[in-house]
Amino acid sequence: MSISSVTNLDGERKPRHLPARELDAIELRVLGALMEKQLSTPEYYPLTLNALVAACNQKSNREPVMELSESEVQRALDRLQDEKLVWKVMGGRAVRYDHNLDSQWQLDRRSKALLTLLFLRGAQTAGELRGRSDRLHEFEAIGEVEETLQWMATPPSPFVRELARRPGQKESRWAHLLGGAVADAAPEPAAAAPSEPLSARVARLEEQVAAVIDELRELKKKLGED
Repeated sequence: MSISSVTNLDGERKPRHLPARELDAIELRVLGALMEKQLSTPEYYPLTLNALVAACNQKSNREPVMELSESEVQRALDRLQDEKLVWKVMGGRAVRYDHNLDSQWQLDRRSKALLTLLFLRGAQTAGELRGRSDRLHEFEAIGEVEETLQWMATPPSPFVRELARRPGQKESRWAHLLGGAVADAAPEPAAAAPSEPLSARVARLEEQVAAVIDELRELKKKLGED
């Protein structure tokens, strides 16, 4: 596990414990779902395995939509427990699960809300993040979102990165880095081969027909029919 010391948004310098490996798509979906439900419906948190599977496979506010099985989510939880990113909460009639990111990654409510959205919906602009965060944290202005993103992008252990603007885009997008390197943009589609002029195609066909006629003549000569 990678450990670095960072100054949090309140000015305190604390250690940040980042995983030593890239998290896969299922692990990120599990963490995103846990953070989302903790912030939006704390009365039902921590989550049982069944509730967590339903949250991971939710059709709304997810990009992409997933169809994860209970066993896939359980295996992801086991791996995240090894990284000390998730705790198993005992007691009651069912085992429940709670994330441990607040202390491991030094997240406050603002940074946790933004990271939740990036985990669940991929790269987004600061405006999109503010518009989608109302159930998680109410940002007073887009400047507060941008300030939080800048802190989250601070070395030595950044969580996010600002992506280069695509042609025609007014705002740059932000992406999280917990799943590995992020490409700035989708690769440009390959340019279509230029269309061949009709005259050139006709000329080539005429050459091919003439060659076939010559071959037939040679064949007739060999057969003594000419």
